Amino acid sequence: MFVTVKARVHTDATGAYTEMPALLTPAGVLEPLLDYCLYRSHDRSLTWMSKVTRSVRMFLEYLQSNPAERDTYRLFQNFAQRLYTGTFDRQTGLDPSDLCWAPRSPQDASHIVTYLTDFFDWLGEMSPEAAQVNPRYAGGAFDRQIDEAAYQFRRNKAFLGHTWTTNASPSETGHRVRHQRLPKVERGEPPAFPEKCFEELLAKGFSVAGRQDYRGMLITLLLHGAGFRESEPFHLYISDVFPDPANPRQAKVLIHHPSHGVAPADWCDERGKPRKGNRAEYLARQFGLVPRTKVLDRRHAGWKGGMHDAAYYKQAYWFLPEYGEWFLQLWYRYLEQVARVERDHPFAFINLSREPMGAMYTLNQYNKAHAAACKRIGLAISKTLGTTPHGHRHAYGRRLRNAGVDKSLIRRFMHHASEESQVVYTQATTHEALVALEVAAQRSRDKHARELSMRGRQPPAIELND
Repeated sequence: MFVTVKARVHTDATGAYTEMPALLTPAGVLEPLLDYCLYRSHDRSLTWMSKVTRSVRMFLEYLQSNPAERDTYRLFQNFAQRLYTGTFDRQTGLDPSDLCWAPRSPQDASHIVTYLTDFFDWLGEMSPEAAQVNPRYAGGAFDRQIDEAAYQFRRNKAFLGHTWTTNASPSETGHRVRHQRLPKVERGEPPAFPEKCFEELLAKGFSVAGRQDYRGMLITLLLHGAGFRESEPFHLYISDVFPDPANPRQAKVLIHHPSHGVAPADWCDERGKPRKGNRAEYLARQFGLVPRTKVLDRRHAGWKGGMHDAAYYKQAYWFLPEYGEWFLQLWYRYLEQVARVERDHPFAFINLSREPMGAMYTLNQYNKAHAAACKRIGLAISKTLGTTPHGHRHAYGRRLRNAGVDKSLIRRFMHHASEESQVVYTQATTHEALVALEVAAQRSRDKHARELSMRGRQPPAIELND
């Protein structure tokens, strides 16, 4: 009944439009949700919009499955609890509502509730017609339904609490489901790519039928040797790479913010005069494109943010330094391939051997190429083993920690906004923890032996009898 679709939204008589997810109902697009996503489009990602849309879709599906429920307090509470419990009868395994929801993790359920809470809060403030039944209201049936839900939510919020507390009493909800928190555990083994396999991955993994995949090697070097997130290299322009003035044998790589980064220095206007602007403006005027963060198709590439080195780019801090030298050598080889292909965009990584030739190389294509490269050198593909692209960023952080680099510098090199963000990348493995424990134990034994020696005594011998 409800389908998430890709929409181009025109808000005025100009040719400008915004691309975003939309929720299609039997009565058409759910306009209140579309308005909400437009309102937040300047500071929220397409991924966030997709998650909000999913949450609203689930709530509407629940409303359609429970049309007889008139107690709005019970409605909101039961919806939240069904996220935790699922909708199947535990004895029969059947679900009369046809929702067929499996129980969700506490984190996922909490996120869905939070997305809806923020949406209803905004809608209650921005849509005055939601406060009453207005015969002039032009919205469709589902628009009315969601507006009414927003009004009822705001009216009951004092009782519901900010996150629709699931600790409501059984007399009110009819259930004894209480808020569940997963037991706390250590994060487990940091999923870092195995260092001993990295050179083999570059030399052999990215070799196909005797041909070197320089593009895959370059992206992997940015992840493993400079710690970039896997989506960030896909915003790189060719002009963002050049020999480092401080060490001409090493590449200097500046990955600019997709929208706010400075446009290339060779941008000129119609009269040939140098032009300044940001990358969003440059893409629009020169190529009729939008930044890849705002594209809702395979070309999409995220940008998590973090700390930039200047306005507004992230510099590659090579560790080990030779990785920067390898990158520059491979970069020149790659440019020879690029020079033979026509492009209608400025992005560095492109299709070289498949149609459409010269089109933007996508994150999904790289993930497949990386997995194939790992398999060629006998590595299993698993996030827990660190053999997915994100494992290289973990390897970079661990390499810095093992080299004794100060935390404040690791924060800078990994472009984190705070030192706490690096914890997940620099935590010790179980092996490292056990080695540290053995070293500490030996240190304790040596100290104890010295104390006994100073007293002229020998450590006691312990005999174990069968």
